[in-house]
Amino acid sequence: MKKQKAKYLGAGLLVFSCGQAWAQDKPDNKQEVARPAPEDVVIPEDLDALAAKQHIAIQSMKSPWGYWGYRPESYSSWTNHSNRLIPIYVFGGSLSPYIDSNSIYRDEKRLKELYGQVPVNTLNPNASYADQTDVYRMQRTAIESGKKKFVFLVVFDGMDWQTTWAASIYRNGQVSYREGRGNGLLFQDYNRCPTDFGSMVTSALGEEVDTDVDAQIDKKQSSKFGGYDHRLGGNAPWEPFTDPQYLIGRNQQSLHVVTDSSSSASSMTAGVKILNGAINVKPDRTQVETIAQWAQREKGFAVGTVTSVPICHATPAAAYAVNVSRDDYQDLSRDMLGLESISHKTKPYPGLDVVLGAGYGEIAKSNAGQGENFIPGNRYLADMDRDAVDIDKGGPDAKYVVCQRTPGLSGPEVLSQAVRRAADGKHRLLGFFGSKNGHLPFQTANGDYRPVATVKGIEEYSPEDLSENPKLSDLTQAAIDVLASRSDRFWLMVESGDVDWANHANDIDSAIGAVFSGEQAVSAIFRWIEKHEAWDDSLVIVTADHGHYFNLLKPEALIP
Repeated sequence: MKKQKAKYLGAGLLVFSCGQAWAQDKPDNKQEVARPAPEDVVIPEDLDALAAKQHIAIQSMKSPWGYWGYRPESYSSWTNHSNRLIPIYVFGGSLSPYIDSNSIYRDEKRLKELYGQVPVNTLNPNASYADQTDVYRMQRTAIESGKKKFVFLVVFDGMDWQTTWAASIYRNGQVSYREGRGNGLLFQDYNRCPTDFGSMVTSALGEEVDTDVDAQIDKKQSSKFGGYDHRLGGNAPWEPFTDPQYLIGRNQQSLHVVTDSSSSASSMTAGVKILNGAINVKPDRTQVETIAQWAQREKGFAVGTVTSVPICHATPAAAYAVNVSRDDYQDLSRDMLGLESISHKTKPYPGLDVVLGAGYGEIAKSNAGQGENFIPGNRYLADMDRDAVDIDKGGPDAKYVVCQRTPGLSGPEVLSQAVRRAADGKHRLLGFFGSKNGHLPFQTANGDYRPVATVKGIEEYSPEDLSENPKLSDLTQAAIDVLASRSDRFWLMVESGDVDWANHANDIDSAIGAVFSGEQAVSAIFRWIEKHEAWDDSLVIVTADHGHYFNLLKPEALIP
């Protein structure tokens, strides 16, 4: 069969936006489009089996094997986050102080301290799950004990249990489990150190509100609050929900707000509940200290962030920055790089030792919510700020070796040269890469970097996009090498952000590929620890900041 142009390419050929939480119910509620039946969809001849299933589902909006959202009759009825319980994999530590009888959700007093009130239908005397803020407490306790010198927080943004299950089925070529930790992925199988598994609640303090970025204030109070009702959402990530509307914040008896990445990441890095849209600042304007800031200041840790999406996107920004708005990208980068910002006008933070990620090439002329100090140019990192921290271009206080995507040069080699220079000179490292739309190229399940149509559009990469960018695993190894050269103890966040972007697009093919990409980054961490025989000194937490809403009806359909 010759390759033909499909009659329908999803809900418009739209490119991905910045990866935030789209509140879309129906991809086509603005116009009715005549769709072919699944059996009538023309499949391009060069698609692999999973890509073909994704393609058919998007063209027809029908899928017998799975769907996104709360309407089984439509392949896509939700592109936002959900309040599903999220898995946690721990290596070199234990979850026992935070789950089962020690769960914060069994304790009314602790719940009130956490949320500022006891959320409706949230107290559960039989709760086995932890809270997202326990991830912070685990890191803090490990460092305070003096037993852990190398702490890694690996965040697969948007990866719920259902996403790992899908990736495991594809990897294993069979449906080998239906509950629990699972097998087939590195972080499911790894057993060369003490390891533990559990789940956690990711709910925010409250919904996002209008903000004044220049004044760094909320212009109104939140009216919808967080919590978790196990009767509706389940006691474990694999348990079926009893109300499909609950997980998207629409059950009127338990109207719990659906979290976003800025709030949830702040919970893991600073140990507090805050409003959606904010980063490390409470509604009363109190700025909270993150685990990276504390470890750097009090314990002499080198600290860094790595991400496959823009360097100052919500999750990596939450490791170090403070702002009432996750969209004030340039100011978030300034906090991360130790520059004066809207939230630190006269006394900037010391800055992270390593900042690696994407955002290169994304140009904006207007501030788009970034405030009066926005500098036209790159949306995420102003050229002026990049040059100010560059040891080759900045003043005597410049501290970073800066590398970025360079036309005609190999991305891994550009990164490698910068790593050698930073490590040899005891410098910090800033790496700025990316393809169109501000992220590293998305790996699909079969590894060919050729995503198909989704409800958010089609990602297409040139040969240069692939050759001029390093992979997430390359960035992770680079960060470890530089951090280890700067201190005998360090903290590192690694974010596989493309899991979230793929799930927002209802793209199961790229979601599985993104899990595999993140798995390679985890492998780099494990290899370094093994090489240095450092498991007694190391803590690795692999988890996600929130879930999405994929429902897999026929898991065998994902077998290649």
